[in-house]
Amino acid sequence: MRLKHWSKFFVNKQQIIQVLFRQKNMGHAARYGIMIGVVSGIWIAIMHIAGVYSQEGVAAGKYAWFEYLSLLIPFTGLFLGIKDFRDHVNGGKMEFFEGLFEGFKIIVFGAVIAAFFAAVYVQYSPAVLNTDYMGRIGVAGLMGILFNLAISLSLMNKHKHL
Repeated sequence: MRLKHWSKFFVNKQQIIQVLFRQKNMGHAARYGIMIGVVSGIWIAIMHIAGVYSQEGVAAGKYAWFEYLSLLIPFTGLFLGIKDFRDHVNGGKMEFFEGLFEGFKIIVFGAVIAAFFAAVYVQYSPAVLNTDYMGRIGVAGLMGILFNLAISLSLMNKHKHL
């Protein structure tokens, strides 16, 4: 009797997971979020190789343009993801909040993967913590949210619920 109870719970739990990932756009958000996270991880490695986070590079400020260039990663991933959601998943129509919600799902997937790469990088090179690295991560998250708002607003074409 007790085994049946646990087996029912397990089946219900599997059904819940299947329903979550069978939604028409959850896999879509995961795909673009993973793209943002992996490209961000590669960008972290490129910045390390270029010496952006070395004490000399931070003190001189000569690599600031390199960091600004990294803003293209979340902007491009969010734009492509939300536009693809509107055009292919949602039938060509999208309200502002639909785009905003899709963008937040993309951001969450991307942030988890980028945070993994950042944690590995900090373990590999702990001296980077002397360069306000975590502040840069926070600004990247804030910029992702602002990009999400702007992109959702620019790509919406159902003006019913703004």
